[in-house]
Amino acid sequence: MRPEDLEKAVAKGEVAPLYFMYGEEVFLLERSVQRLIGKLVPPDIRDFNFTQYFGKECRAEQVIENAMTLTMFAGRRVILVKRAEELQADALELFTEYLRAASPECCIVFQAAKIDLRRKFFAELKKADLLVEFKKLRDENLPGFVRKEAESSGRSIDPEAAELLVYYTGNNLRELVSQIEKLASFIGDRKKITVTDVREIASDTKIDTVFELANAMGSRDLARSHRQLQTLLRDTDAPYMLVGALARHFRQLCLIREMLERKVGKSEISKSLKINPYFLDGMLGQARRFRLDEFEGIFSQMHDIDVGIKSGGRQTTLLEMLLYTVCRKG
Repeated sequence: MRPEDLEKAVAKGEVAPLYFMYGEEVFLLERSVQRLIGKLVPPDIRDFNFTQYFGKECRAEQVIENAMTLTMFAGRRVILVKRAEELQADALELFTEYLRAASPECCIVFQAAKIDLRRKFFAELKKADLLVEFKKLRDENLPGFVRKEAESSGRSIDPEAAELLVYYTGNNLRELVSQIEKLASFIGDRKKITVTDVREIASDTKIDTVFELANAMGSRDLARSHRQLQTLLRDTDAPYMLVGALARHFRQLCLIREMLERKVGKSEISKSLKINPYFLDGMLGQARRFRLDEFEGIFSQMHDIDVGIKSGGRQTTLLEMLLYTVCRKG
């Protein structure tokens, strides 16, 4: 089941007794889970009809017993099992049995990062169309995501403005949504977000500094890159969005470099890679500063840094090492 299919079904009141929601796109996954809970359990009775467990710590028998208990004040009981990828094999067997005679008055929502589709439980869920996967959005789909988010807030956004916002912000969906909210507030009573609005907002936020850092690194200017990085690191949340934004920038530089070596023309590069012409000349100049074989090492280091930051590594040291690698003349 696709996330949008789940949303449509719930809006029509068609709610299954169990959903297993998982995937790489953590922001959309978490938001969808919270929206589903909000739709099924009003805040005033949440203390009575909502329970949360965690995969490794919960016992399947306890969850199932709770699911079969009558609800308080009518309505539907909702049980959320977070980190469900940690559930043990015996627990999955019990949930497989429960699925065959699930309580219609309860909705169990499992939330996980990843699953093993070879297991019987997930095969049964797939057959019943109760698996909801949140796939990582591809870069080319990000402007469409921005337009949809703007529409959900009662606004529209020019296609060029959506592309510009993605270029400034990168592929961190949480940050993109935050910027769309700021833009909606910034334009006041106006209904359409323009390129000018995006530039105004960017000049007042950290996304402008991320943009400048990406350009400085693409220009292999170590001194300027270091200054921009130090500015960004004043914000403790910056490293989590930074690696994704830089990876996207260098993926584009790599693709441009490959097309340049094939003698592809400027207009075809812009059209093929969906790069806003406003940025293309600068990116062409940056791409020419790298040999094609240098990008593999850069991407490998970015991956290691992303893993290192998420596992508690020293953010400043890891990112400074990246600067030296990228800005070192090839």
